[in-house]
Amino acid sequence: MTGALTLYDCLTAPSPRRARILLAEKGVPHSTVAVDLRQGEQFTEAFRAINPLCTVPALRIDGGLVLTDNAAILAYLEARFPEPPLSGRTPEEKAEVAHWHWRAEFEGLLAVAEVLRNSSPAMRGRALPGPVDYAQIPELAERGVLRLQQFFTALDTRLVDRPYLAGEHFSVADITAVVAVDFARAAKLRPDERHPQLLRWRARLAERPAIGPV
Repeated sequence: MTGALTLYDCLTAPSPRRARILLAEKGVPHSTVAVDLRQGEQFTEAFRAINPLCTVPALRIDGGLVLTDNAAILAYLEARFPEPPLSGRTPEEKAEVAHWHWRAEFEGLLAVAEVLRNSSPAMRGRALPGPVDYAQIPELAERGVLRLQQFFTALDTRLVDRPYLAGEHFSVADITAVVAVDFARAAKLRPDERHPQLLRWRARLAERPAIGPV
């Protein structure tokens, strides 16, 4: 039955990497269809029929329903494949996971996107993903750099006395945060000696086959 799951993926993009890690950590069998974003395959009529938002990841599940964002993919996989739990075990842990997952998305991934989409010549006219073109705003790139620097500091402080962002257990908050930290390299930003706890955490995550080294 799980063979019916199909992930529309792109190895060079951060968002589908989150879905890949989640599926791997859950041990969920699935097939994969590569979508070449650099060649604009997400804008073809064939892919628009799968996901009109023209983005990856997309996960086709049993019955033909297509989930077109990581939030929906997480909700589905946690409900259908509850072990291991990646959204928390206790009410308190679930709240911590939700908080740090949101921060990793808003302060981490969105900040990297601000930098790259508002500064890269290849993204001119494509400042936001999806079917609608938007102009770049250079000031957002400048702000994104500052946000990422603060994000690294916040993670380092959080990890002083715990192995993972939500405490003792690996969670989806760690998945999104590590994707953000790794993707920040594309914006020429990475943790350094000012972030010893963040570096320790990244080294710990490197031991997980679904994540691997930087």
